[in-house]
Amino acid sequence: MPASALLKLELTTLPRVGQGKVREIYDIGEHLLIVATDRISAFDVILPNGIPQKGEVLTRISDHWFHRTENIVRNHRTGITPDHWPRELAGMRGALESRSIVVAKANPLPIECVVRGYLAGSGWKEYQENQTVCGIGLPAGLQESSELPEPIFTPATKATSGHDENIPFNQAAGLVGIDVAEQVRELSLALYKQARDHAREKGIIIADTKFEFGFWNGELILIDEVLTPDSSRFWPAENYEAGRTQDSFDKQFVRNYLETLDWDKTAPGPELPEDIVDKTRSKYIEAFETITGSTF
Repeated sequence: MPASALLKLELTTLPRVGQGKVREIYDIGEHLLIVATDRISAFDVILPNGIPQKGEVLTRISDHWFHRTENIVRNHRTGITPDHWPRELAGMRGALESRSIVVAKANPLPIECVVRGYLAGSGWKEYQENQTVCGIGLPAGLQESSELPEPIFTPATKATSGHDENIPFNQAAGLVGIDVAEQVRELSLALYKQARDHAREKGIIIADTKFEFGFWNGELILIDEVLTPDSSRFWPAENYEAGRTQDSFDKQFVRNYLETLDWDKTAPGPELPEDIVDKTRSKYIEAFETITGSTF
């Protein structure tokens, strides 16, 4: 199976316990195998063609950030290499190795932990109407893409279909308990600030991002993906200017293209033309290389 064909994945010899817009999760006994496919979604619709090597970029950039943030919080990595994968995967190693990770079986929290450092997307729309973002009051006079005085924590529900829904902190506390909600707020802000500073040194602005946490052996740990072009807004710092929409390293490039089409943003989505696919792939790879300093 060529890696570029990984849009659908059926490892029939293993029980699949989860499936997202991009990732497939399989039970391999004491641990889970997470495989990042090349699928891409926009407006909560999985598009018919994907972005070659996208799953590899997401896996490798997450691994970079997991390593860099271990000083703040433990994560779900196990360190189990393909040499110790189940025998059933032996024939798939070439296609799966660079886009897969074996992780601990954590119990995920039912909330997304979103941190916003700049005014963009739905936050900018709400600010124009109410001078708030997710109900949090902000100073007057901010522009589109303005940096916020301080990053803000804006939790959301996890939607099994459709859009995640922004919720106030007290509602998040009702879902996970006040102590856990305060803990993930503190961890999320610390993770964002450390990553923001590192990325800025490399020439990338992390405008916002989301984290996920879960409990494993009674300990709260960082799970899923972290600080990728799928879970974050990455802007090139050299072109940044408040007061307008920014250039982007993330899938906002695809969303911007789709906005030019006569499409009602419901499934089935339109096929992406070859030049949009190629440019998106280049943006993902450039983000990885810029942040990590490694050649993809």
